[in-house]
Amino acid sequence: MYRDTYVEINLDNLAFNLKSIKDYVGKDVCVAAVVKANAYGHGAVEIVRTAIENQVEVIAVATLTEALELRRHFDVDIFIMGYTPSEYLDQVVKEGITQCIFSYEQAVKLAELGKVYQVRPKVHIKYDTGFNRLGFRDCDESIETIKKILELDLDVEGIFSHFALAGHEENVLQVKRLNEAIEKIDYNFKYKHICDSIAAVEYPEFHMDMVRVGALIYGLSSFRTKTIPLKQVMQFKSKVYYVKDIEEGEGISYNYKWQAKRKSRIATLPLGYSDGYPRNMFEKGMVTIKGHRVPVVGVICMDQCMVDITDYPDIKEGDEVVIYGDGSDSSLSIAEAALLGQTNKNELISRITRRTPRIYIKEGKVYKELDYLLEGV
Repeated sequence: MYRDTYVEINLDNLAFNLKSIKDYVGKDVCVAAVVKANAYGHGAVEIVRTAIENQVEVIAVATLTEALELRRHFDVDIFIMGYTPSEYLDQVVKEGITQCIFSYEQAVKLAELGKVYQVRPKVHIKYDTGFNRLGFRDCDESIETIKKILELDLDVEGIFSHFALAGHEENVLQVKRLNEAIEKIDYNFKYKHICDSIAAVEYPEFHMDMVRVGALIYGLSSFRTKTIPLKQVMQFKSKVYYVKDIEEGEGISYNYKWQAKRKSRIATLPLGYSDGYPRNMFEKGMVTIKGHRVPVVGVICMDQCMVDITDYPDIKEGDEVVIYGDGSDSSLSIAEAALLGQTNKNELISRITRRTPRIYIKEGKVYKELDYLLEGV
């Protein structure tokens, strides 16, 4: 690697989490591994490789480009949960990808393309039970439209919805709406699903035939009443690469928004917001060096940030920095860092850019180093 800032991905922990989830939902429920947004920053290809090794049958993404990246590597069931423009549906059919649909027009288009490629395109129907994002509206007109879709030459494999997670009563109502729609449609769908990571744990009675788990497989939990064993998969690390002493009153970074109230010792780190470290961590962020939590000082730059190490004279250039850890040795977990950054865990790690290399750990040792910028060079 040519950088000291990198993401460490523990594939052993990923395998542990997948087993834990599969044990929890039982053998009759399909686990769809959600790997959108480059597997929440973890690197989709290696995450999917491990998922397949652990008998995950369905890989879920948000966009066609995410699906195509994975199709170059894997012959596996890939499901696009989001919208694909009609002019690109030929790629969906050609590559054998399962598409979410919520309009009759796209269903017809897919059926026509199926004749061209001599296949029956697989689709899941998105039914809106209250999230109000995508999906057929919950009404009799939608039921009739879905029945018309079932007459087309398509493999209508599934029907699904998405919890708004607005509270227990609303969750129950959303499941009721979906079940009532399925009853009216009167079709034997292979997969009926509504649970994301949170609901998969909180509401085992709503598992239906499939659960779509994203944060859960990466060891990130937002449980309220129940829990399952998980291990955090990602750690974000760097190194101290410059140390300097400054006088009382001297400023750090843009606009001198932070000024030393005493003689201070400052370490500069080779990471910034272009690596995915939130700019709003200024005056809130903490990183861990040699077991010491030290504060981020000065406005975070595109490529660098500074921390105050005045109280820890043992810190020196070349020391490892844990930006997001697993909570051990005083490190901030991703959950703690998300609170400091006033965001949620998924956004925090999805921000980590492809400029930042990934190091994969498998069977307790380095398995692969990946630098997206150098692929093919």
